[in-house]
This record gives sequence, C-alpha cells and structure tokens, in this order.
Amino acid sequence: MPDVGMAQRVSLITLGAADLERALAFYRALGWSPHEQSIDGVVAFFQLDGFVLALWGRAELAEDSGVDDPGGWGGVTLAHNVSSVSAVDALLAAAADAGARISRPAGPTTWGGYSGVFVDPDGHPWEVAHNPGWRLDAAGRVSIG
Repeated sequence: MPDVGMAQRVSLITLGAADLERALAFYRALGWSPHEQSIDGVVAFFQLDGFVLALWGRAELAEDSGVDDPGGWGGVTLAHNVSSVSAVDALLAAAADAGARISRPAGPTTWGGYSGVFVDPDGHPWEVAHNPGWRLDAAGRVSIG
C-alpha cells in the first residue's frame, strides 16, 4: 500500500498582491531576483533554498484557492533568520528603505533571541530574527537546536 502521508516540507508559498508591479519592485529593492519563468504582469517566482516564493494577484489567488478575501491579515507571518543582531537591524532598515512598514522594531525577545517585524506593501508580515539556539549553515539554512 502506498504511503499517503504528507511529507514535512513546504514547496511553494504564494503571497497575494494587490498591485503585482509594486510588490515586485519591493522585493527587487530587497535584492531578490525573479526567476525567468515568471510571467510579466501575471506572476513572479523567486527560487529560494529548496522551495519557491510566488507573488500573484490577490483576487486571483483567492479565487484559485476557493476562499473569500475580506482584505485583512491572513493569520500567517513569514520569517527570515539571520546570523547576528546587526544583520537583523540592517535588514529591517533595508526593508524600510524599500517601502516596508516596521510593525515591531528590533529588540530582545522572550525566547532569548533578537527580532523585529516588517510588513510588505501588501500587508504580509516578515519577522527578521537572530535565534542563538538555532543553527544557520553557510547557505543560511536553519536547523532547530
């Protein structure tokens, strides 16, 4: 009998964008480059380490997913771990310069790390964190413990 369990991984995260060109400009300003298989004006793909992040029209994403979009926060925060406190501060500053809103300034956390949160132009929150209890390899991949 075949294994029907779901593997413990994420292959693709798609962020709904009210204005795809504005969203694309924001992520480009952070230094990200869209993949050549992106479709101008329709969808932007970013090859990440082992998975893909996509930007797609918010209305199209809601329709494709079969959900109603009340236009508010979707209950998800993305995170980007970095190797130092100074890297948290630098990335939050770069995000603000690119047009993000800093929703939680960087500072010490209750879990012993240091983090802050920026919100992209479409309202997607990103935590930027340094967690001394997690390992980052040379490629920036995180391991718990």
